[in-house]
Amino acid sequence: MEVEKNIGTLVEQAAQRFGEREFLIVDHENRRFSFASLNAQVNQYANALLQAGVVKGRHVSVMLPNCSEFPLTWLALAKLGAVMVPVNTRYKVKDLEYVLNDSDSTALVIHRDYLPTFRQVPNHQIQTVFCVGGGAEQGEIDLPAAAAQAPVELSCPEPTLDDVMNLQYTSGTTGFPKAAITTHEYWLVLGKFAAQMMTPDDVFLTMSPFYYMDPQWELLMALYSGCGIVLVEKISLETLARCIKQYPITTLWAFPEMLYLTNFKDDKDHRLKYALLSAFPPALHKELEETFHVTAREVYGMTEIGAGTQMPFEDTHMVGSGSVGKPPEFRQLRIVDEQGNDVPPGQVGELLVKGQGIFKGYYKKPEANAKAFLGEYFRTGDLFRQDENGYYYFVSRKKDMIRRMGDNISATEVEHVLMSHPKIAEAAVVPVPDKIRGEEVKAYILPAAGETPETIPPEEIIAFCLERIAKFKVPRYIEYVTEFPKSASEKIQKNVLISQKADLTEGCYDRFADKPG
Repeated sequence: MEVEKNIGTLVEQAAQRFGEREFLIVDHENRRFSFASLNAQVNQYANALLQAGVVKGRHVSVMLPNCSEFPLTWLALAKLGAVMVPVNTRYKVKDLEYVLNDSDSTALVIHRDYLPTFRQVPNHQIQTVFCVGGGAEQGEIDLPAAAAQAPVELSCPEPTLDDVMNLQYTSGTTGFPKAAITTHEYWLVLGKFAAQMMTPDDVFLTMSPFYYMDPQWELLMALYSGCGIVLVEKISLETLARCIKQYPITTLWAFPEMLYLTNFKDDKDHRLKYALLSAFPPALHKELEETFHVTAREVYGMTEIGAGTQMPFEDTHMVGSGSVGKPPEFRQLRIVDEQGNDVPPGQVGELLVKGQGIFKGYYKKPEANAKAFLGEYFRTGDLFRQDENGYYYFVSRKKDMIRRMGDNISATEVEHVLMSHPKIAEAAVVPVPDKIRGEEVKAYILPAAGETPETIPPEEIIAFCLERIAKFKVPRYIEYVTEFPKSASEKIQKNVLISQKADLTEGCYDRFADKPG
């Protein structure tokens, strides 16, 4: 795929192509940017950063909520050739200290709400602090104020495609996260690929925190396609429903909780046309399309590879199949066994990925890099299968498989079935050691709002599962929770669940207690 020489060039070209066309709406700030005005302000931010010593190659941590200053800062750093380290705003002192030092950041752009956390970090290498939202103390720089006084014309050495743009921390559920090295080429390939589904008449609703990957590549997608972006402060069903009606939204990421918005089934007074899905329960796929009158398609990707696969919009026969589609032309995939040998269609193995624009390894983690690659291929750690027609299916995380009496059971598959029950908000499935069967299946259940263990008893859950998956996959043990332990990136920490009890069967419903088998 042919791409521009760097992100800055893309921003300049978009300003020339689309001019005063509306580009970005920051919903909660009621701020609007055209392609031209955003480029001008990006240059001002770049000049303000440059005047304070942020030059090509310098590592700059950015700890901001969803706000105008985040995309302005990111694109400004890109134009300078500096390296952005996006910081999860949920981080506490220990997490922040780790990321600041692990990333070798010497500058920090931070919102005033997070300054108290930063000021408690005992050891760091930060030399320059840029504040957003006020709160700057002596020696610190109010970045928006400095940018407002900076010139619009920018002159600085240009980065290349191979220059690092982000150190993007992955959201592991155990231990500290690793920083994936992503270049200008990585982001340009991802943005241009995504732009193929958008036109200048489309508007994309961005709901995820900007420190995650998605809002970043969505911004580049818009710069390529000329579509609009609506950025919200944080995700909620109320905000989602309002934005669909308030703005001409055509495309968004869908999540299962959207199905609670049942009023949209009879309401076609909106422009929503497309929904992107990731790990969406297949049993709910058609219901989503019918409720919101959209074409919804599954995609697969991860921090390390960017785009992996996408289900073509025209493949209507695959709705509800659970397939994540096929790879784009710039991706090569393999499915291999434990020995690294390719497996035939229908057989499960680990997915390997290579191609243009994947990450360059983990920052300062040579041992992790040695394990992460098989030749030029990145080992995703995800188990996949491919059918005879070339469609790919995610089965489970490699470490998220339960082995029961010789059968492999995907925790992900069981979780999808459980979460398709209208009375279940979230579910987590883990293995329980068993002397006879090797491992048994245990499900942790968080009832939906207004539901209790009494209104959704274990017997109902078991019966629901028996109608939808093979008997050997149905959970033996069920335990109810009032909340799940989660990582800073909102992933359920199964390791914490497992560590809470020496005996994972204690206090659980056991469907074999009265009836062995």
